[in-house]
Amino acid sequence: MQIQNNISLKPYNTFGIDAHAKHFVSVNNLEDLKHILSLKNQPNKLILGGGSNMLLTQDFDGLVIRINLKGIKIISENEDSVKVQANAGENWHEFVLWCINNDFGGIENLSLIPGNVGTAPIQNIGAYGVELKDIFESCEAVELSTQKIKSFYKADCNFGYRNSVFKQEAKGKFIITSVTFKLSKKEHNLSINYGAITSQLEAMQVSKPTIQDVSKAVISIRESKLPNPKEIGNSGSFFKNPVISTAHFNTLLENFKDIPSYPISQEEVKVPAGWLIEKAGFKGKSFGAYGVHKNQALVLVNYGNAKGIDILNLSKLIQKTVMRIFGISIEAEVNIL
Repeated sequence: MQIQNNISLKPYNTFGIDAHAKHFVSVNNLEDLKHILSLKNQPNKLILGGGSNMLLTQDFDGLVIRINLKGIKIISENEDSVKVQANAGENWHEFVLWCINNDFGGIENLSLIPGNVGTAPIQNIGAYGVELKDIFESCEAVELSTQKIKSFYKADCNFGYRNSVFKQEAKGKFIITSVTFKLSKKEHNLSINYGAITSQLEAMQVSKPTIQDVSKAVISIRESKLPNPKEIGNSGSFFKNPVISTAHFNTLLENFKDIPSYPISQEEVKVPAGWLIEKAGFKGKSFGAYGVHKNQALVLVNYGNAKGIDILNLSKLIQKTVMRIFGISIEAEVNIL
């Protein structure tokens, strides 16, 4: 383990922003992590996972700690279910494929989401009707101030839509080091009625889908809509889908007959942010080195050498325009640094 100086973070964030860290270290085991956290001469620290849920708008004048803890193991199992623990540095999609290859179900709808395992609970990642909380058992985390390990169970995490305790009262206080999931071994409960999964399975000529089929369908849908970060810099969905009152939605229906929605309760509905952004005229719009992706308005992209501040300003323009047209506030899903 070696602390490096003046390191470009371009390889470590999926937006491909060329911000620099004054100091940088990659941590491969728990003891090294505790040691780094105990250093008194490095008070300003930034924890970096897969770099998929962040927008760097400036250099970081401190120590960037890249969490690179690897390993997957079965904790316990019976005839019906299995508990699998994955360390924080494991790539999320590769972990999903590992589970599917072992015929462990419940995680298949979360295929091809960028990032690492350790950051998944922070965001309560979700896709196609499934959220991380649905398969979450527990996680272990190091407290930054004491370097002690603490276990968080589902009830401790206060999971909400793209939200958790790690984005609220525990923000900046813990580093997740491993996550344990409870998955099915047989009689998998497939979730295929959200989005285009059903039609994609039909296109694949699959009438009795397995978890492997669902995963392939999700991957196909995501690849058709979302750019590969290795080819075009992006962080996936930049904005959360807003939840508005039913009364507000009914008012919007008078002028926007085709506005889609997903009922939350009798009082609230969720509206796709991508639809709002597209109707506001931003889908496929280019601003030279950056812009909005042509296939998915939720995705802001870096076409080459964009600066983080440019993408941030674009996101603010989108928010302002959506508010002016629809009276809806859309919130950024990514962390702005």
